[in-house]
Amino acid sequence: MSGALTEGTIADEVEVIVVCNGCSDRTAEVARRFGGPVRVIETKTPGKHNALCLGDAAATGFPRFYIDADVVVTPDSLRQMAERLDRGGLLAVSPQIQWDLDGASWAVRAFYDIDRRLPSHRETIGGSGVYGLSQTGRHRIGTFPRLTADDAYVRRCFRLHERAAVQGAVSVVTPPKTIAGVITIKTRSHFGNYELSRRFPRLNRNIGASNHATLVRLAARPRLWAGLLVYCYVKVVARLDARRQMRRGQSLTWQRDNTSRVRATP
Repeated sequence: MSGALTEGTIADEVEVIVVCNGCSDRTAEVARRFGGPVRVIETKTPGKHNALCLGDAAATGFPRFYIDADVVVTPDSLRQMAERLDRGGLLAVSPQIQWDLDGASWAVRAFYDIDRRLPSHRETIGGSGVYGLSQTGRHRIGTFPRLTADDAYVRRCFRLHERAAVQGAVSVVTPPKTIAGVITIKTRSHFGNYELSRRFPRLNRNIGASNHATLVRLAARPRLWAGLLVYCYVKVVARLDARRQMRRGQSLTWQRDNTSRVRATP
């Protein structure tokens, strides 16, 4: 990821902070090899919340972008999002999602074929693994709460007219290769949304468009029925699993999907 972020940039254009939170692999070593604007912070404390707070505290500039380690976004996409924030009117932006489905099973491809047709696919912040905040937007967030769905929390902190997916800006996301892996990440997503609604109900007004009406329209197209069956199966199972864990008072730990890891080499 660090290579994609720094390739083709000019001096002092970007500041890249890589937070290795309890990593047992060579992430820190590889990241340091990029040199230049890349700084590495290592912590023995696992979990995204701690990494998010450490990286944010070390950052100095705005607009500020928060990027998951397993997505790819280029400097050109960051520039487009930064320019959109600089024009004013928006406080939070994200890129559009491009799924890398190379090697994915038929069922996974069918699921994401339906997913890309839905309003939630075009929603900002969440799924793309990247979001950017202006200085005013960052101040609104305050201290990042310890939540499963940190990106959903950030999205709901802004009204629809204050956030946008920037046309032309893209992040490449590699989903799991198996449908079991998709169910796992969707369970985590639903669990995070339930947790967020319970703890911050006032933010529910900023959730955004529902997928239900679009799904009904897609059901009128017979060639999409197989994909719709896969999509509905994944969503139902994930919702049931998430609700079961929520009722039991369980918390979800971050689960690494090794089938979709992006390896960076300097």
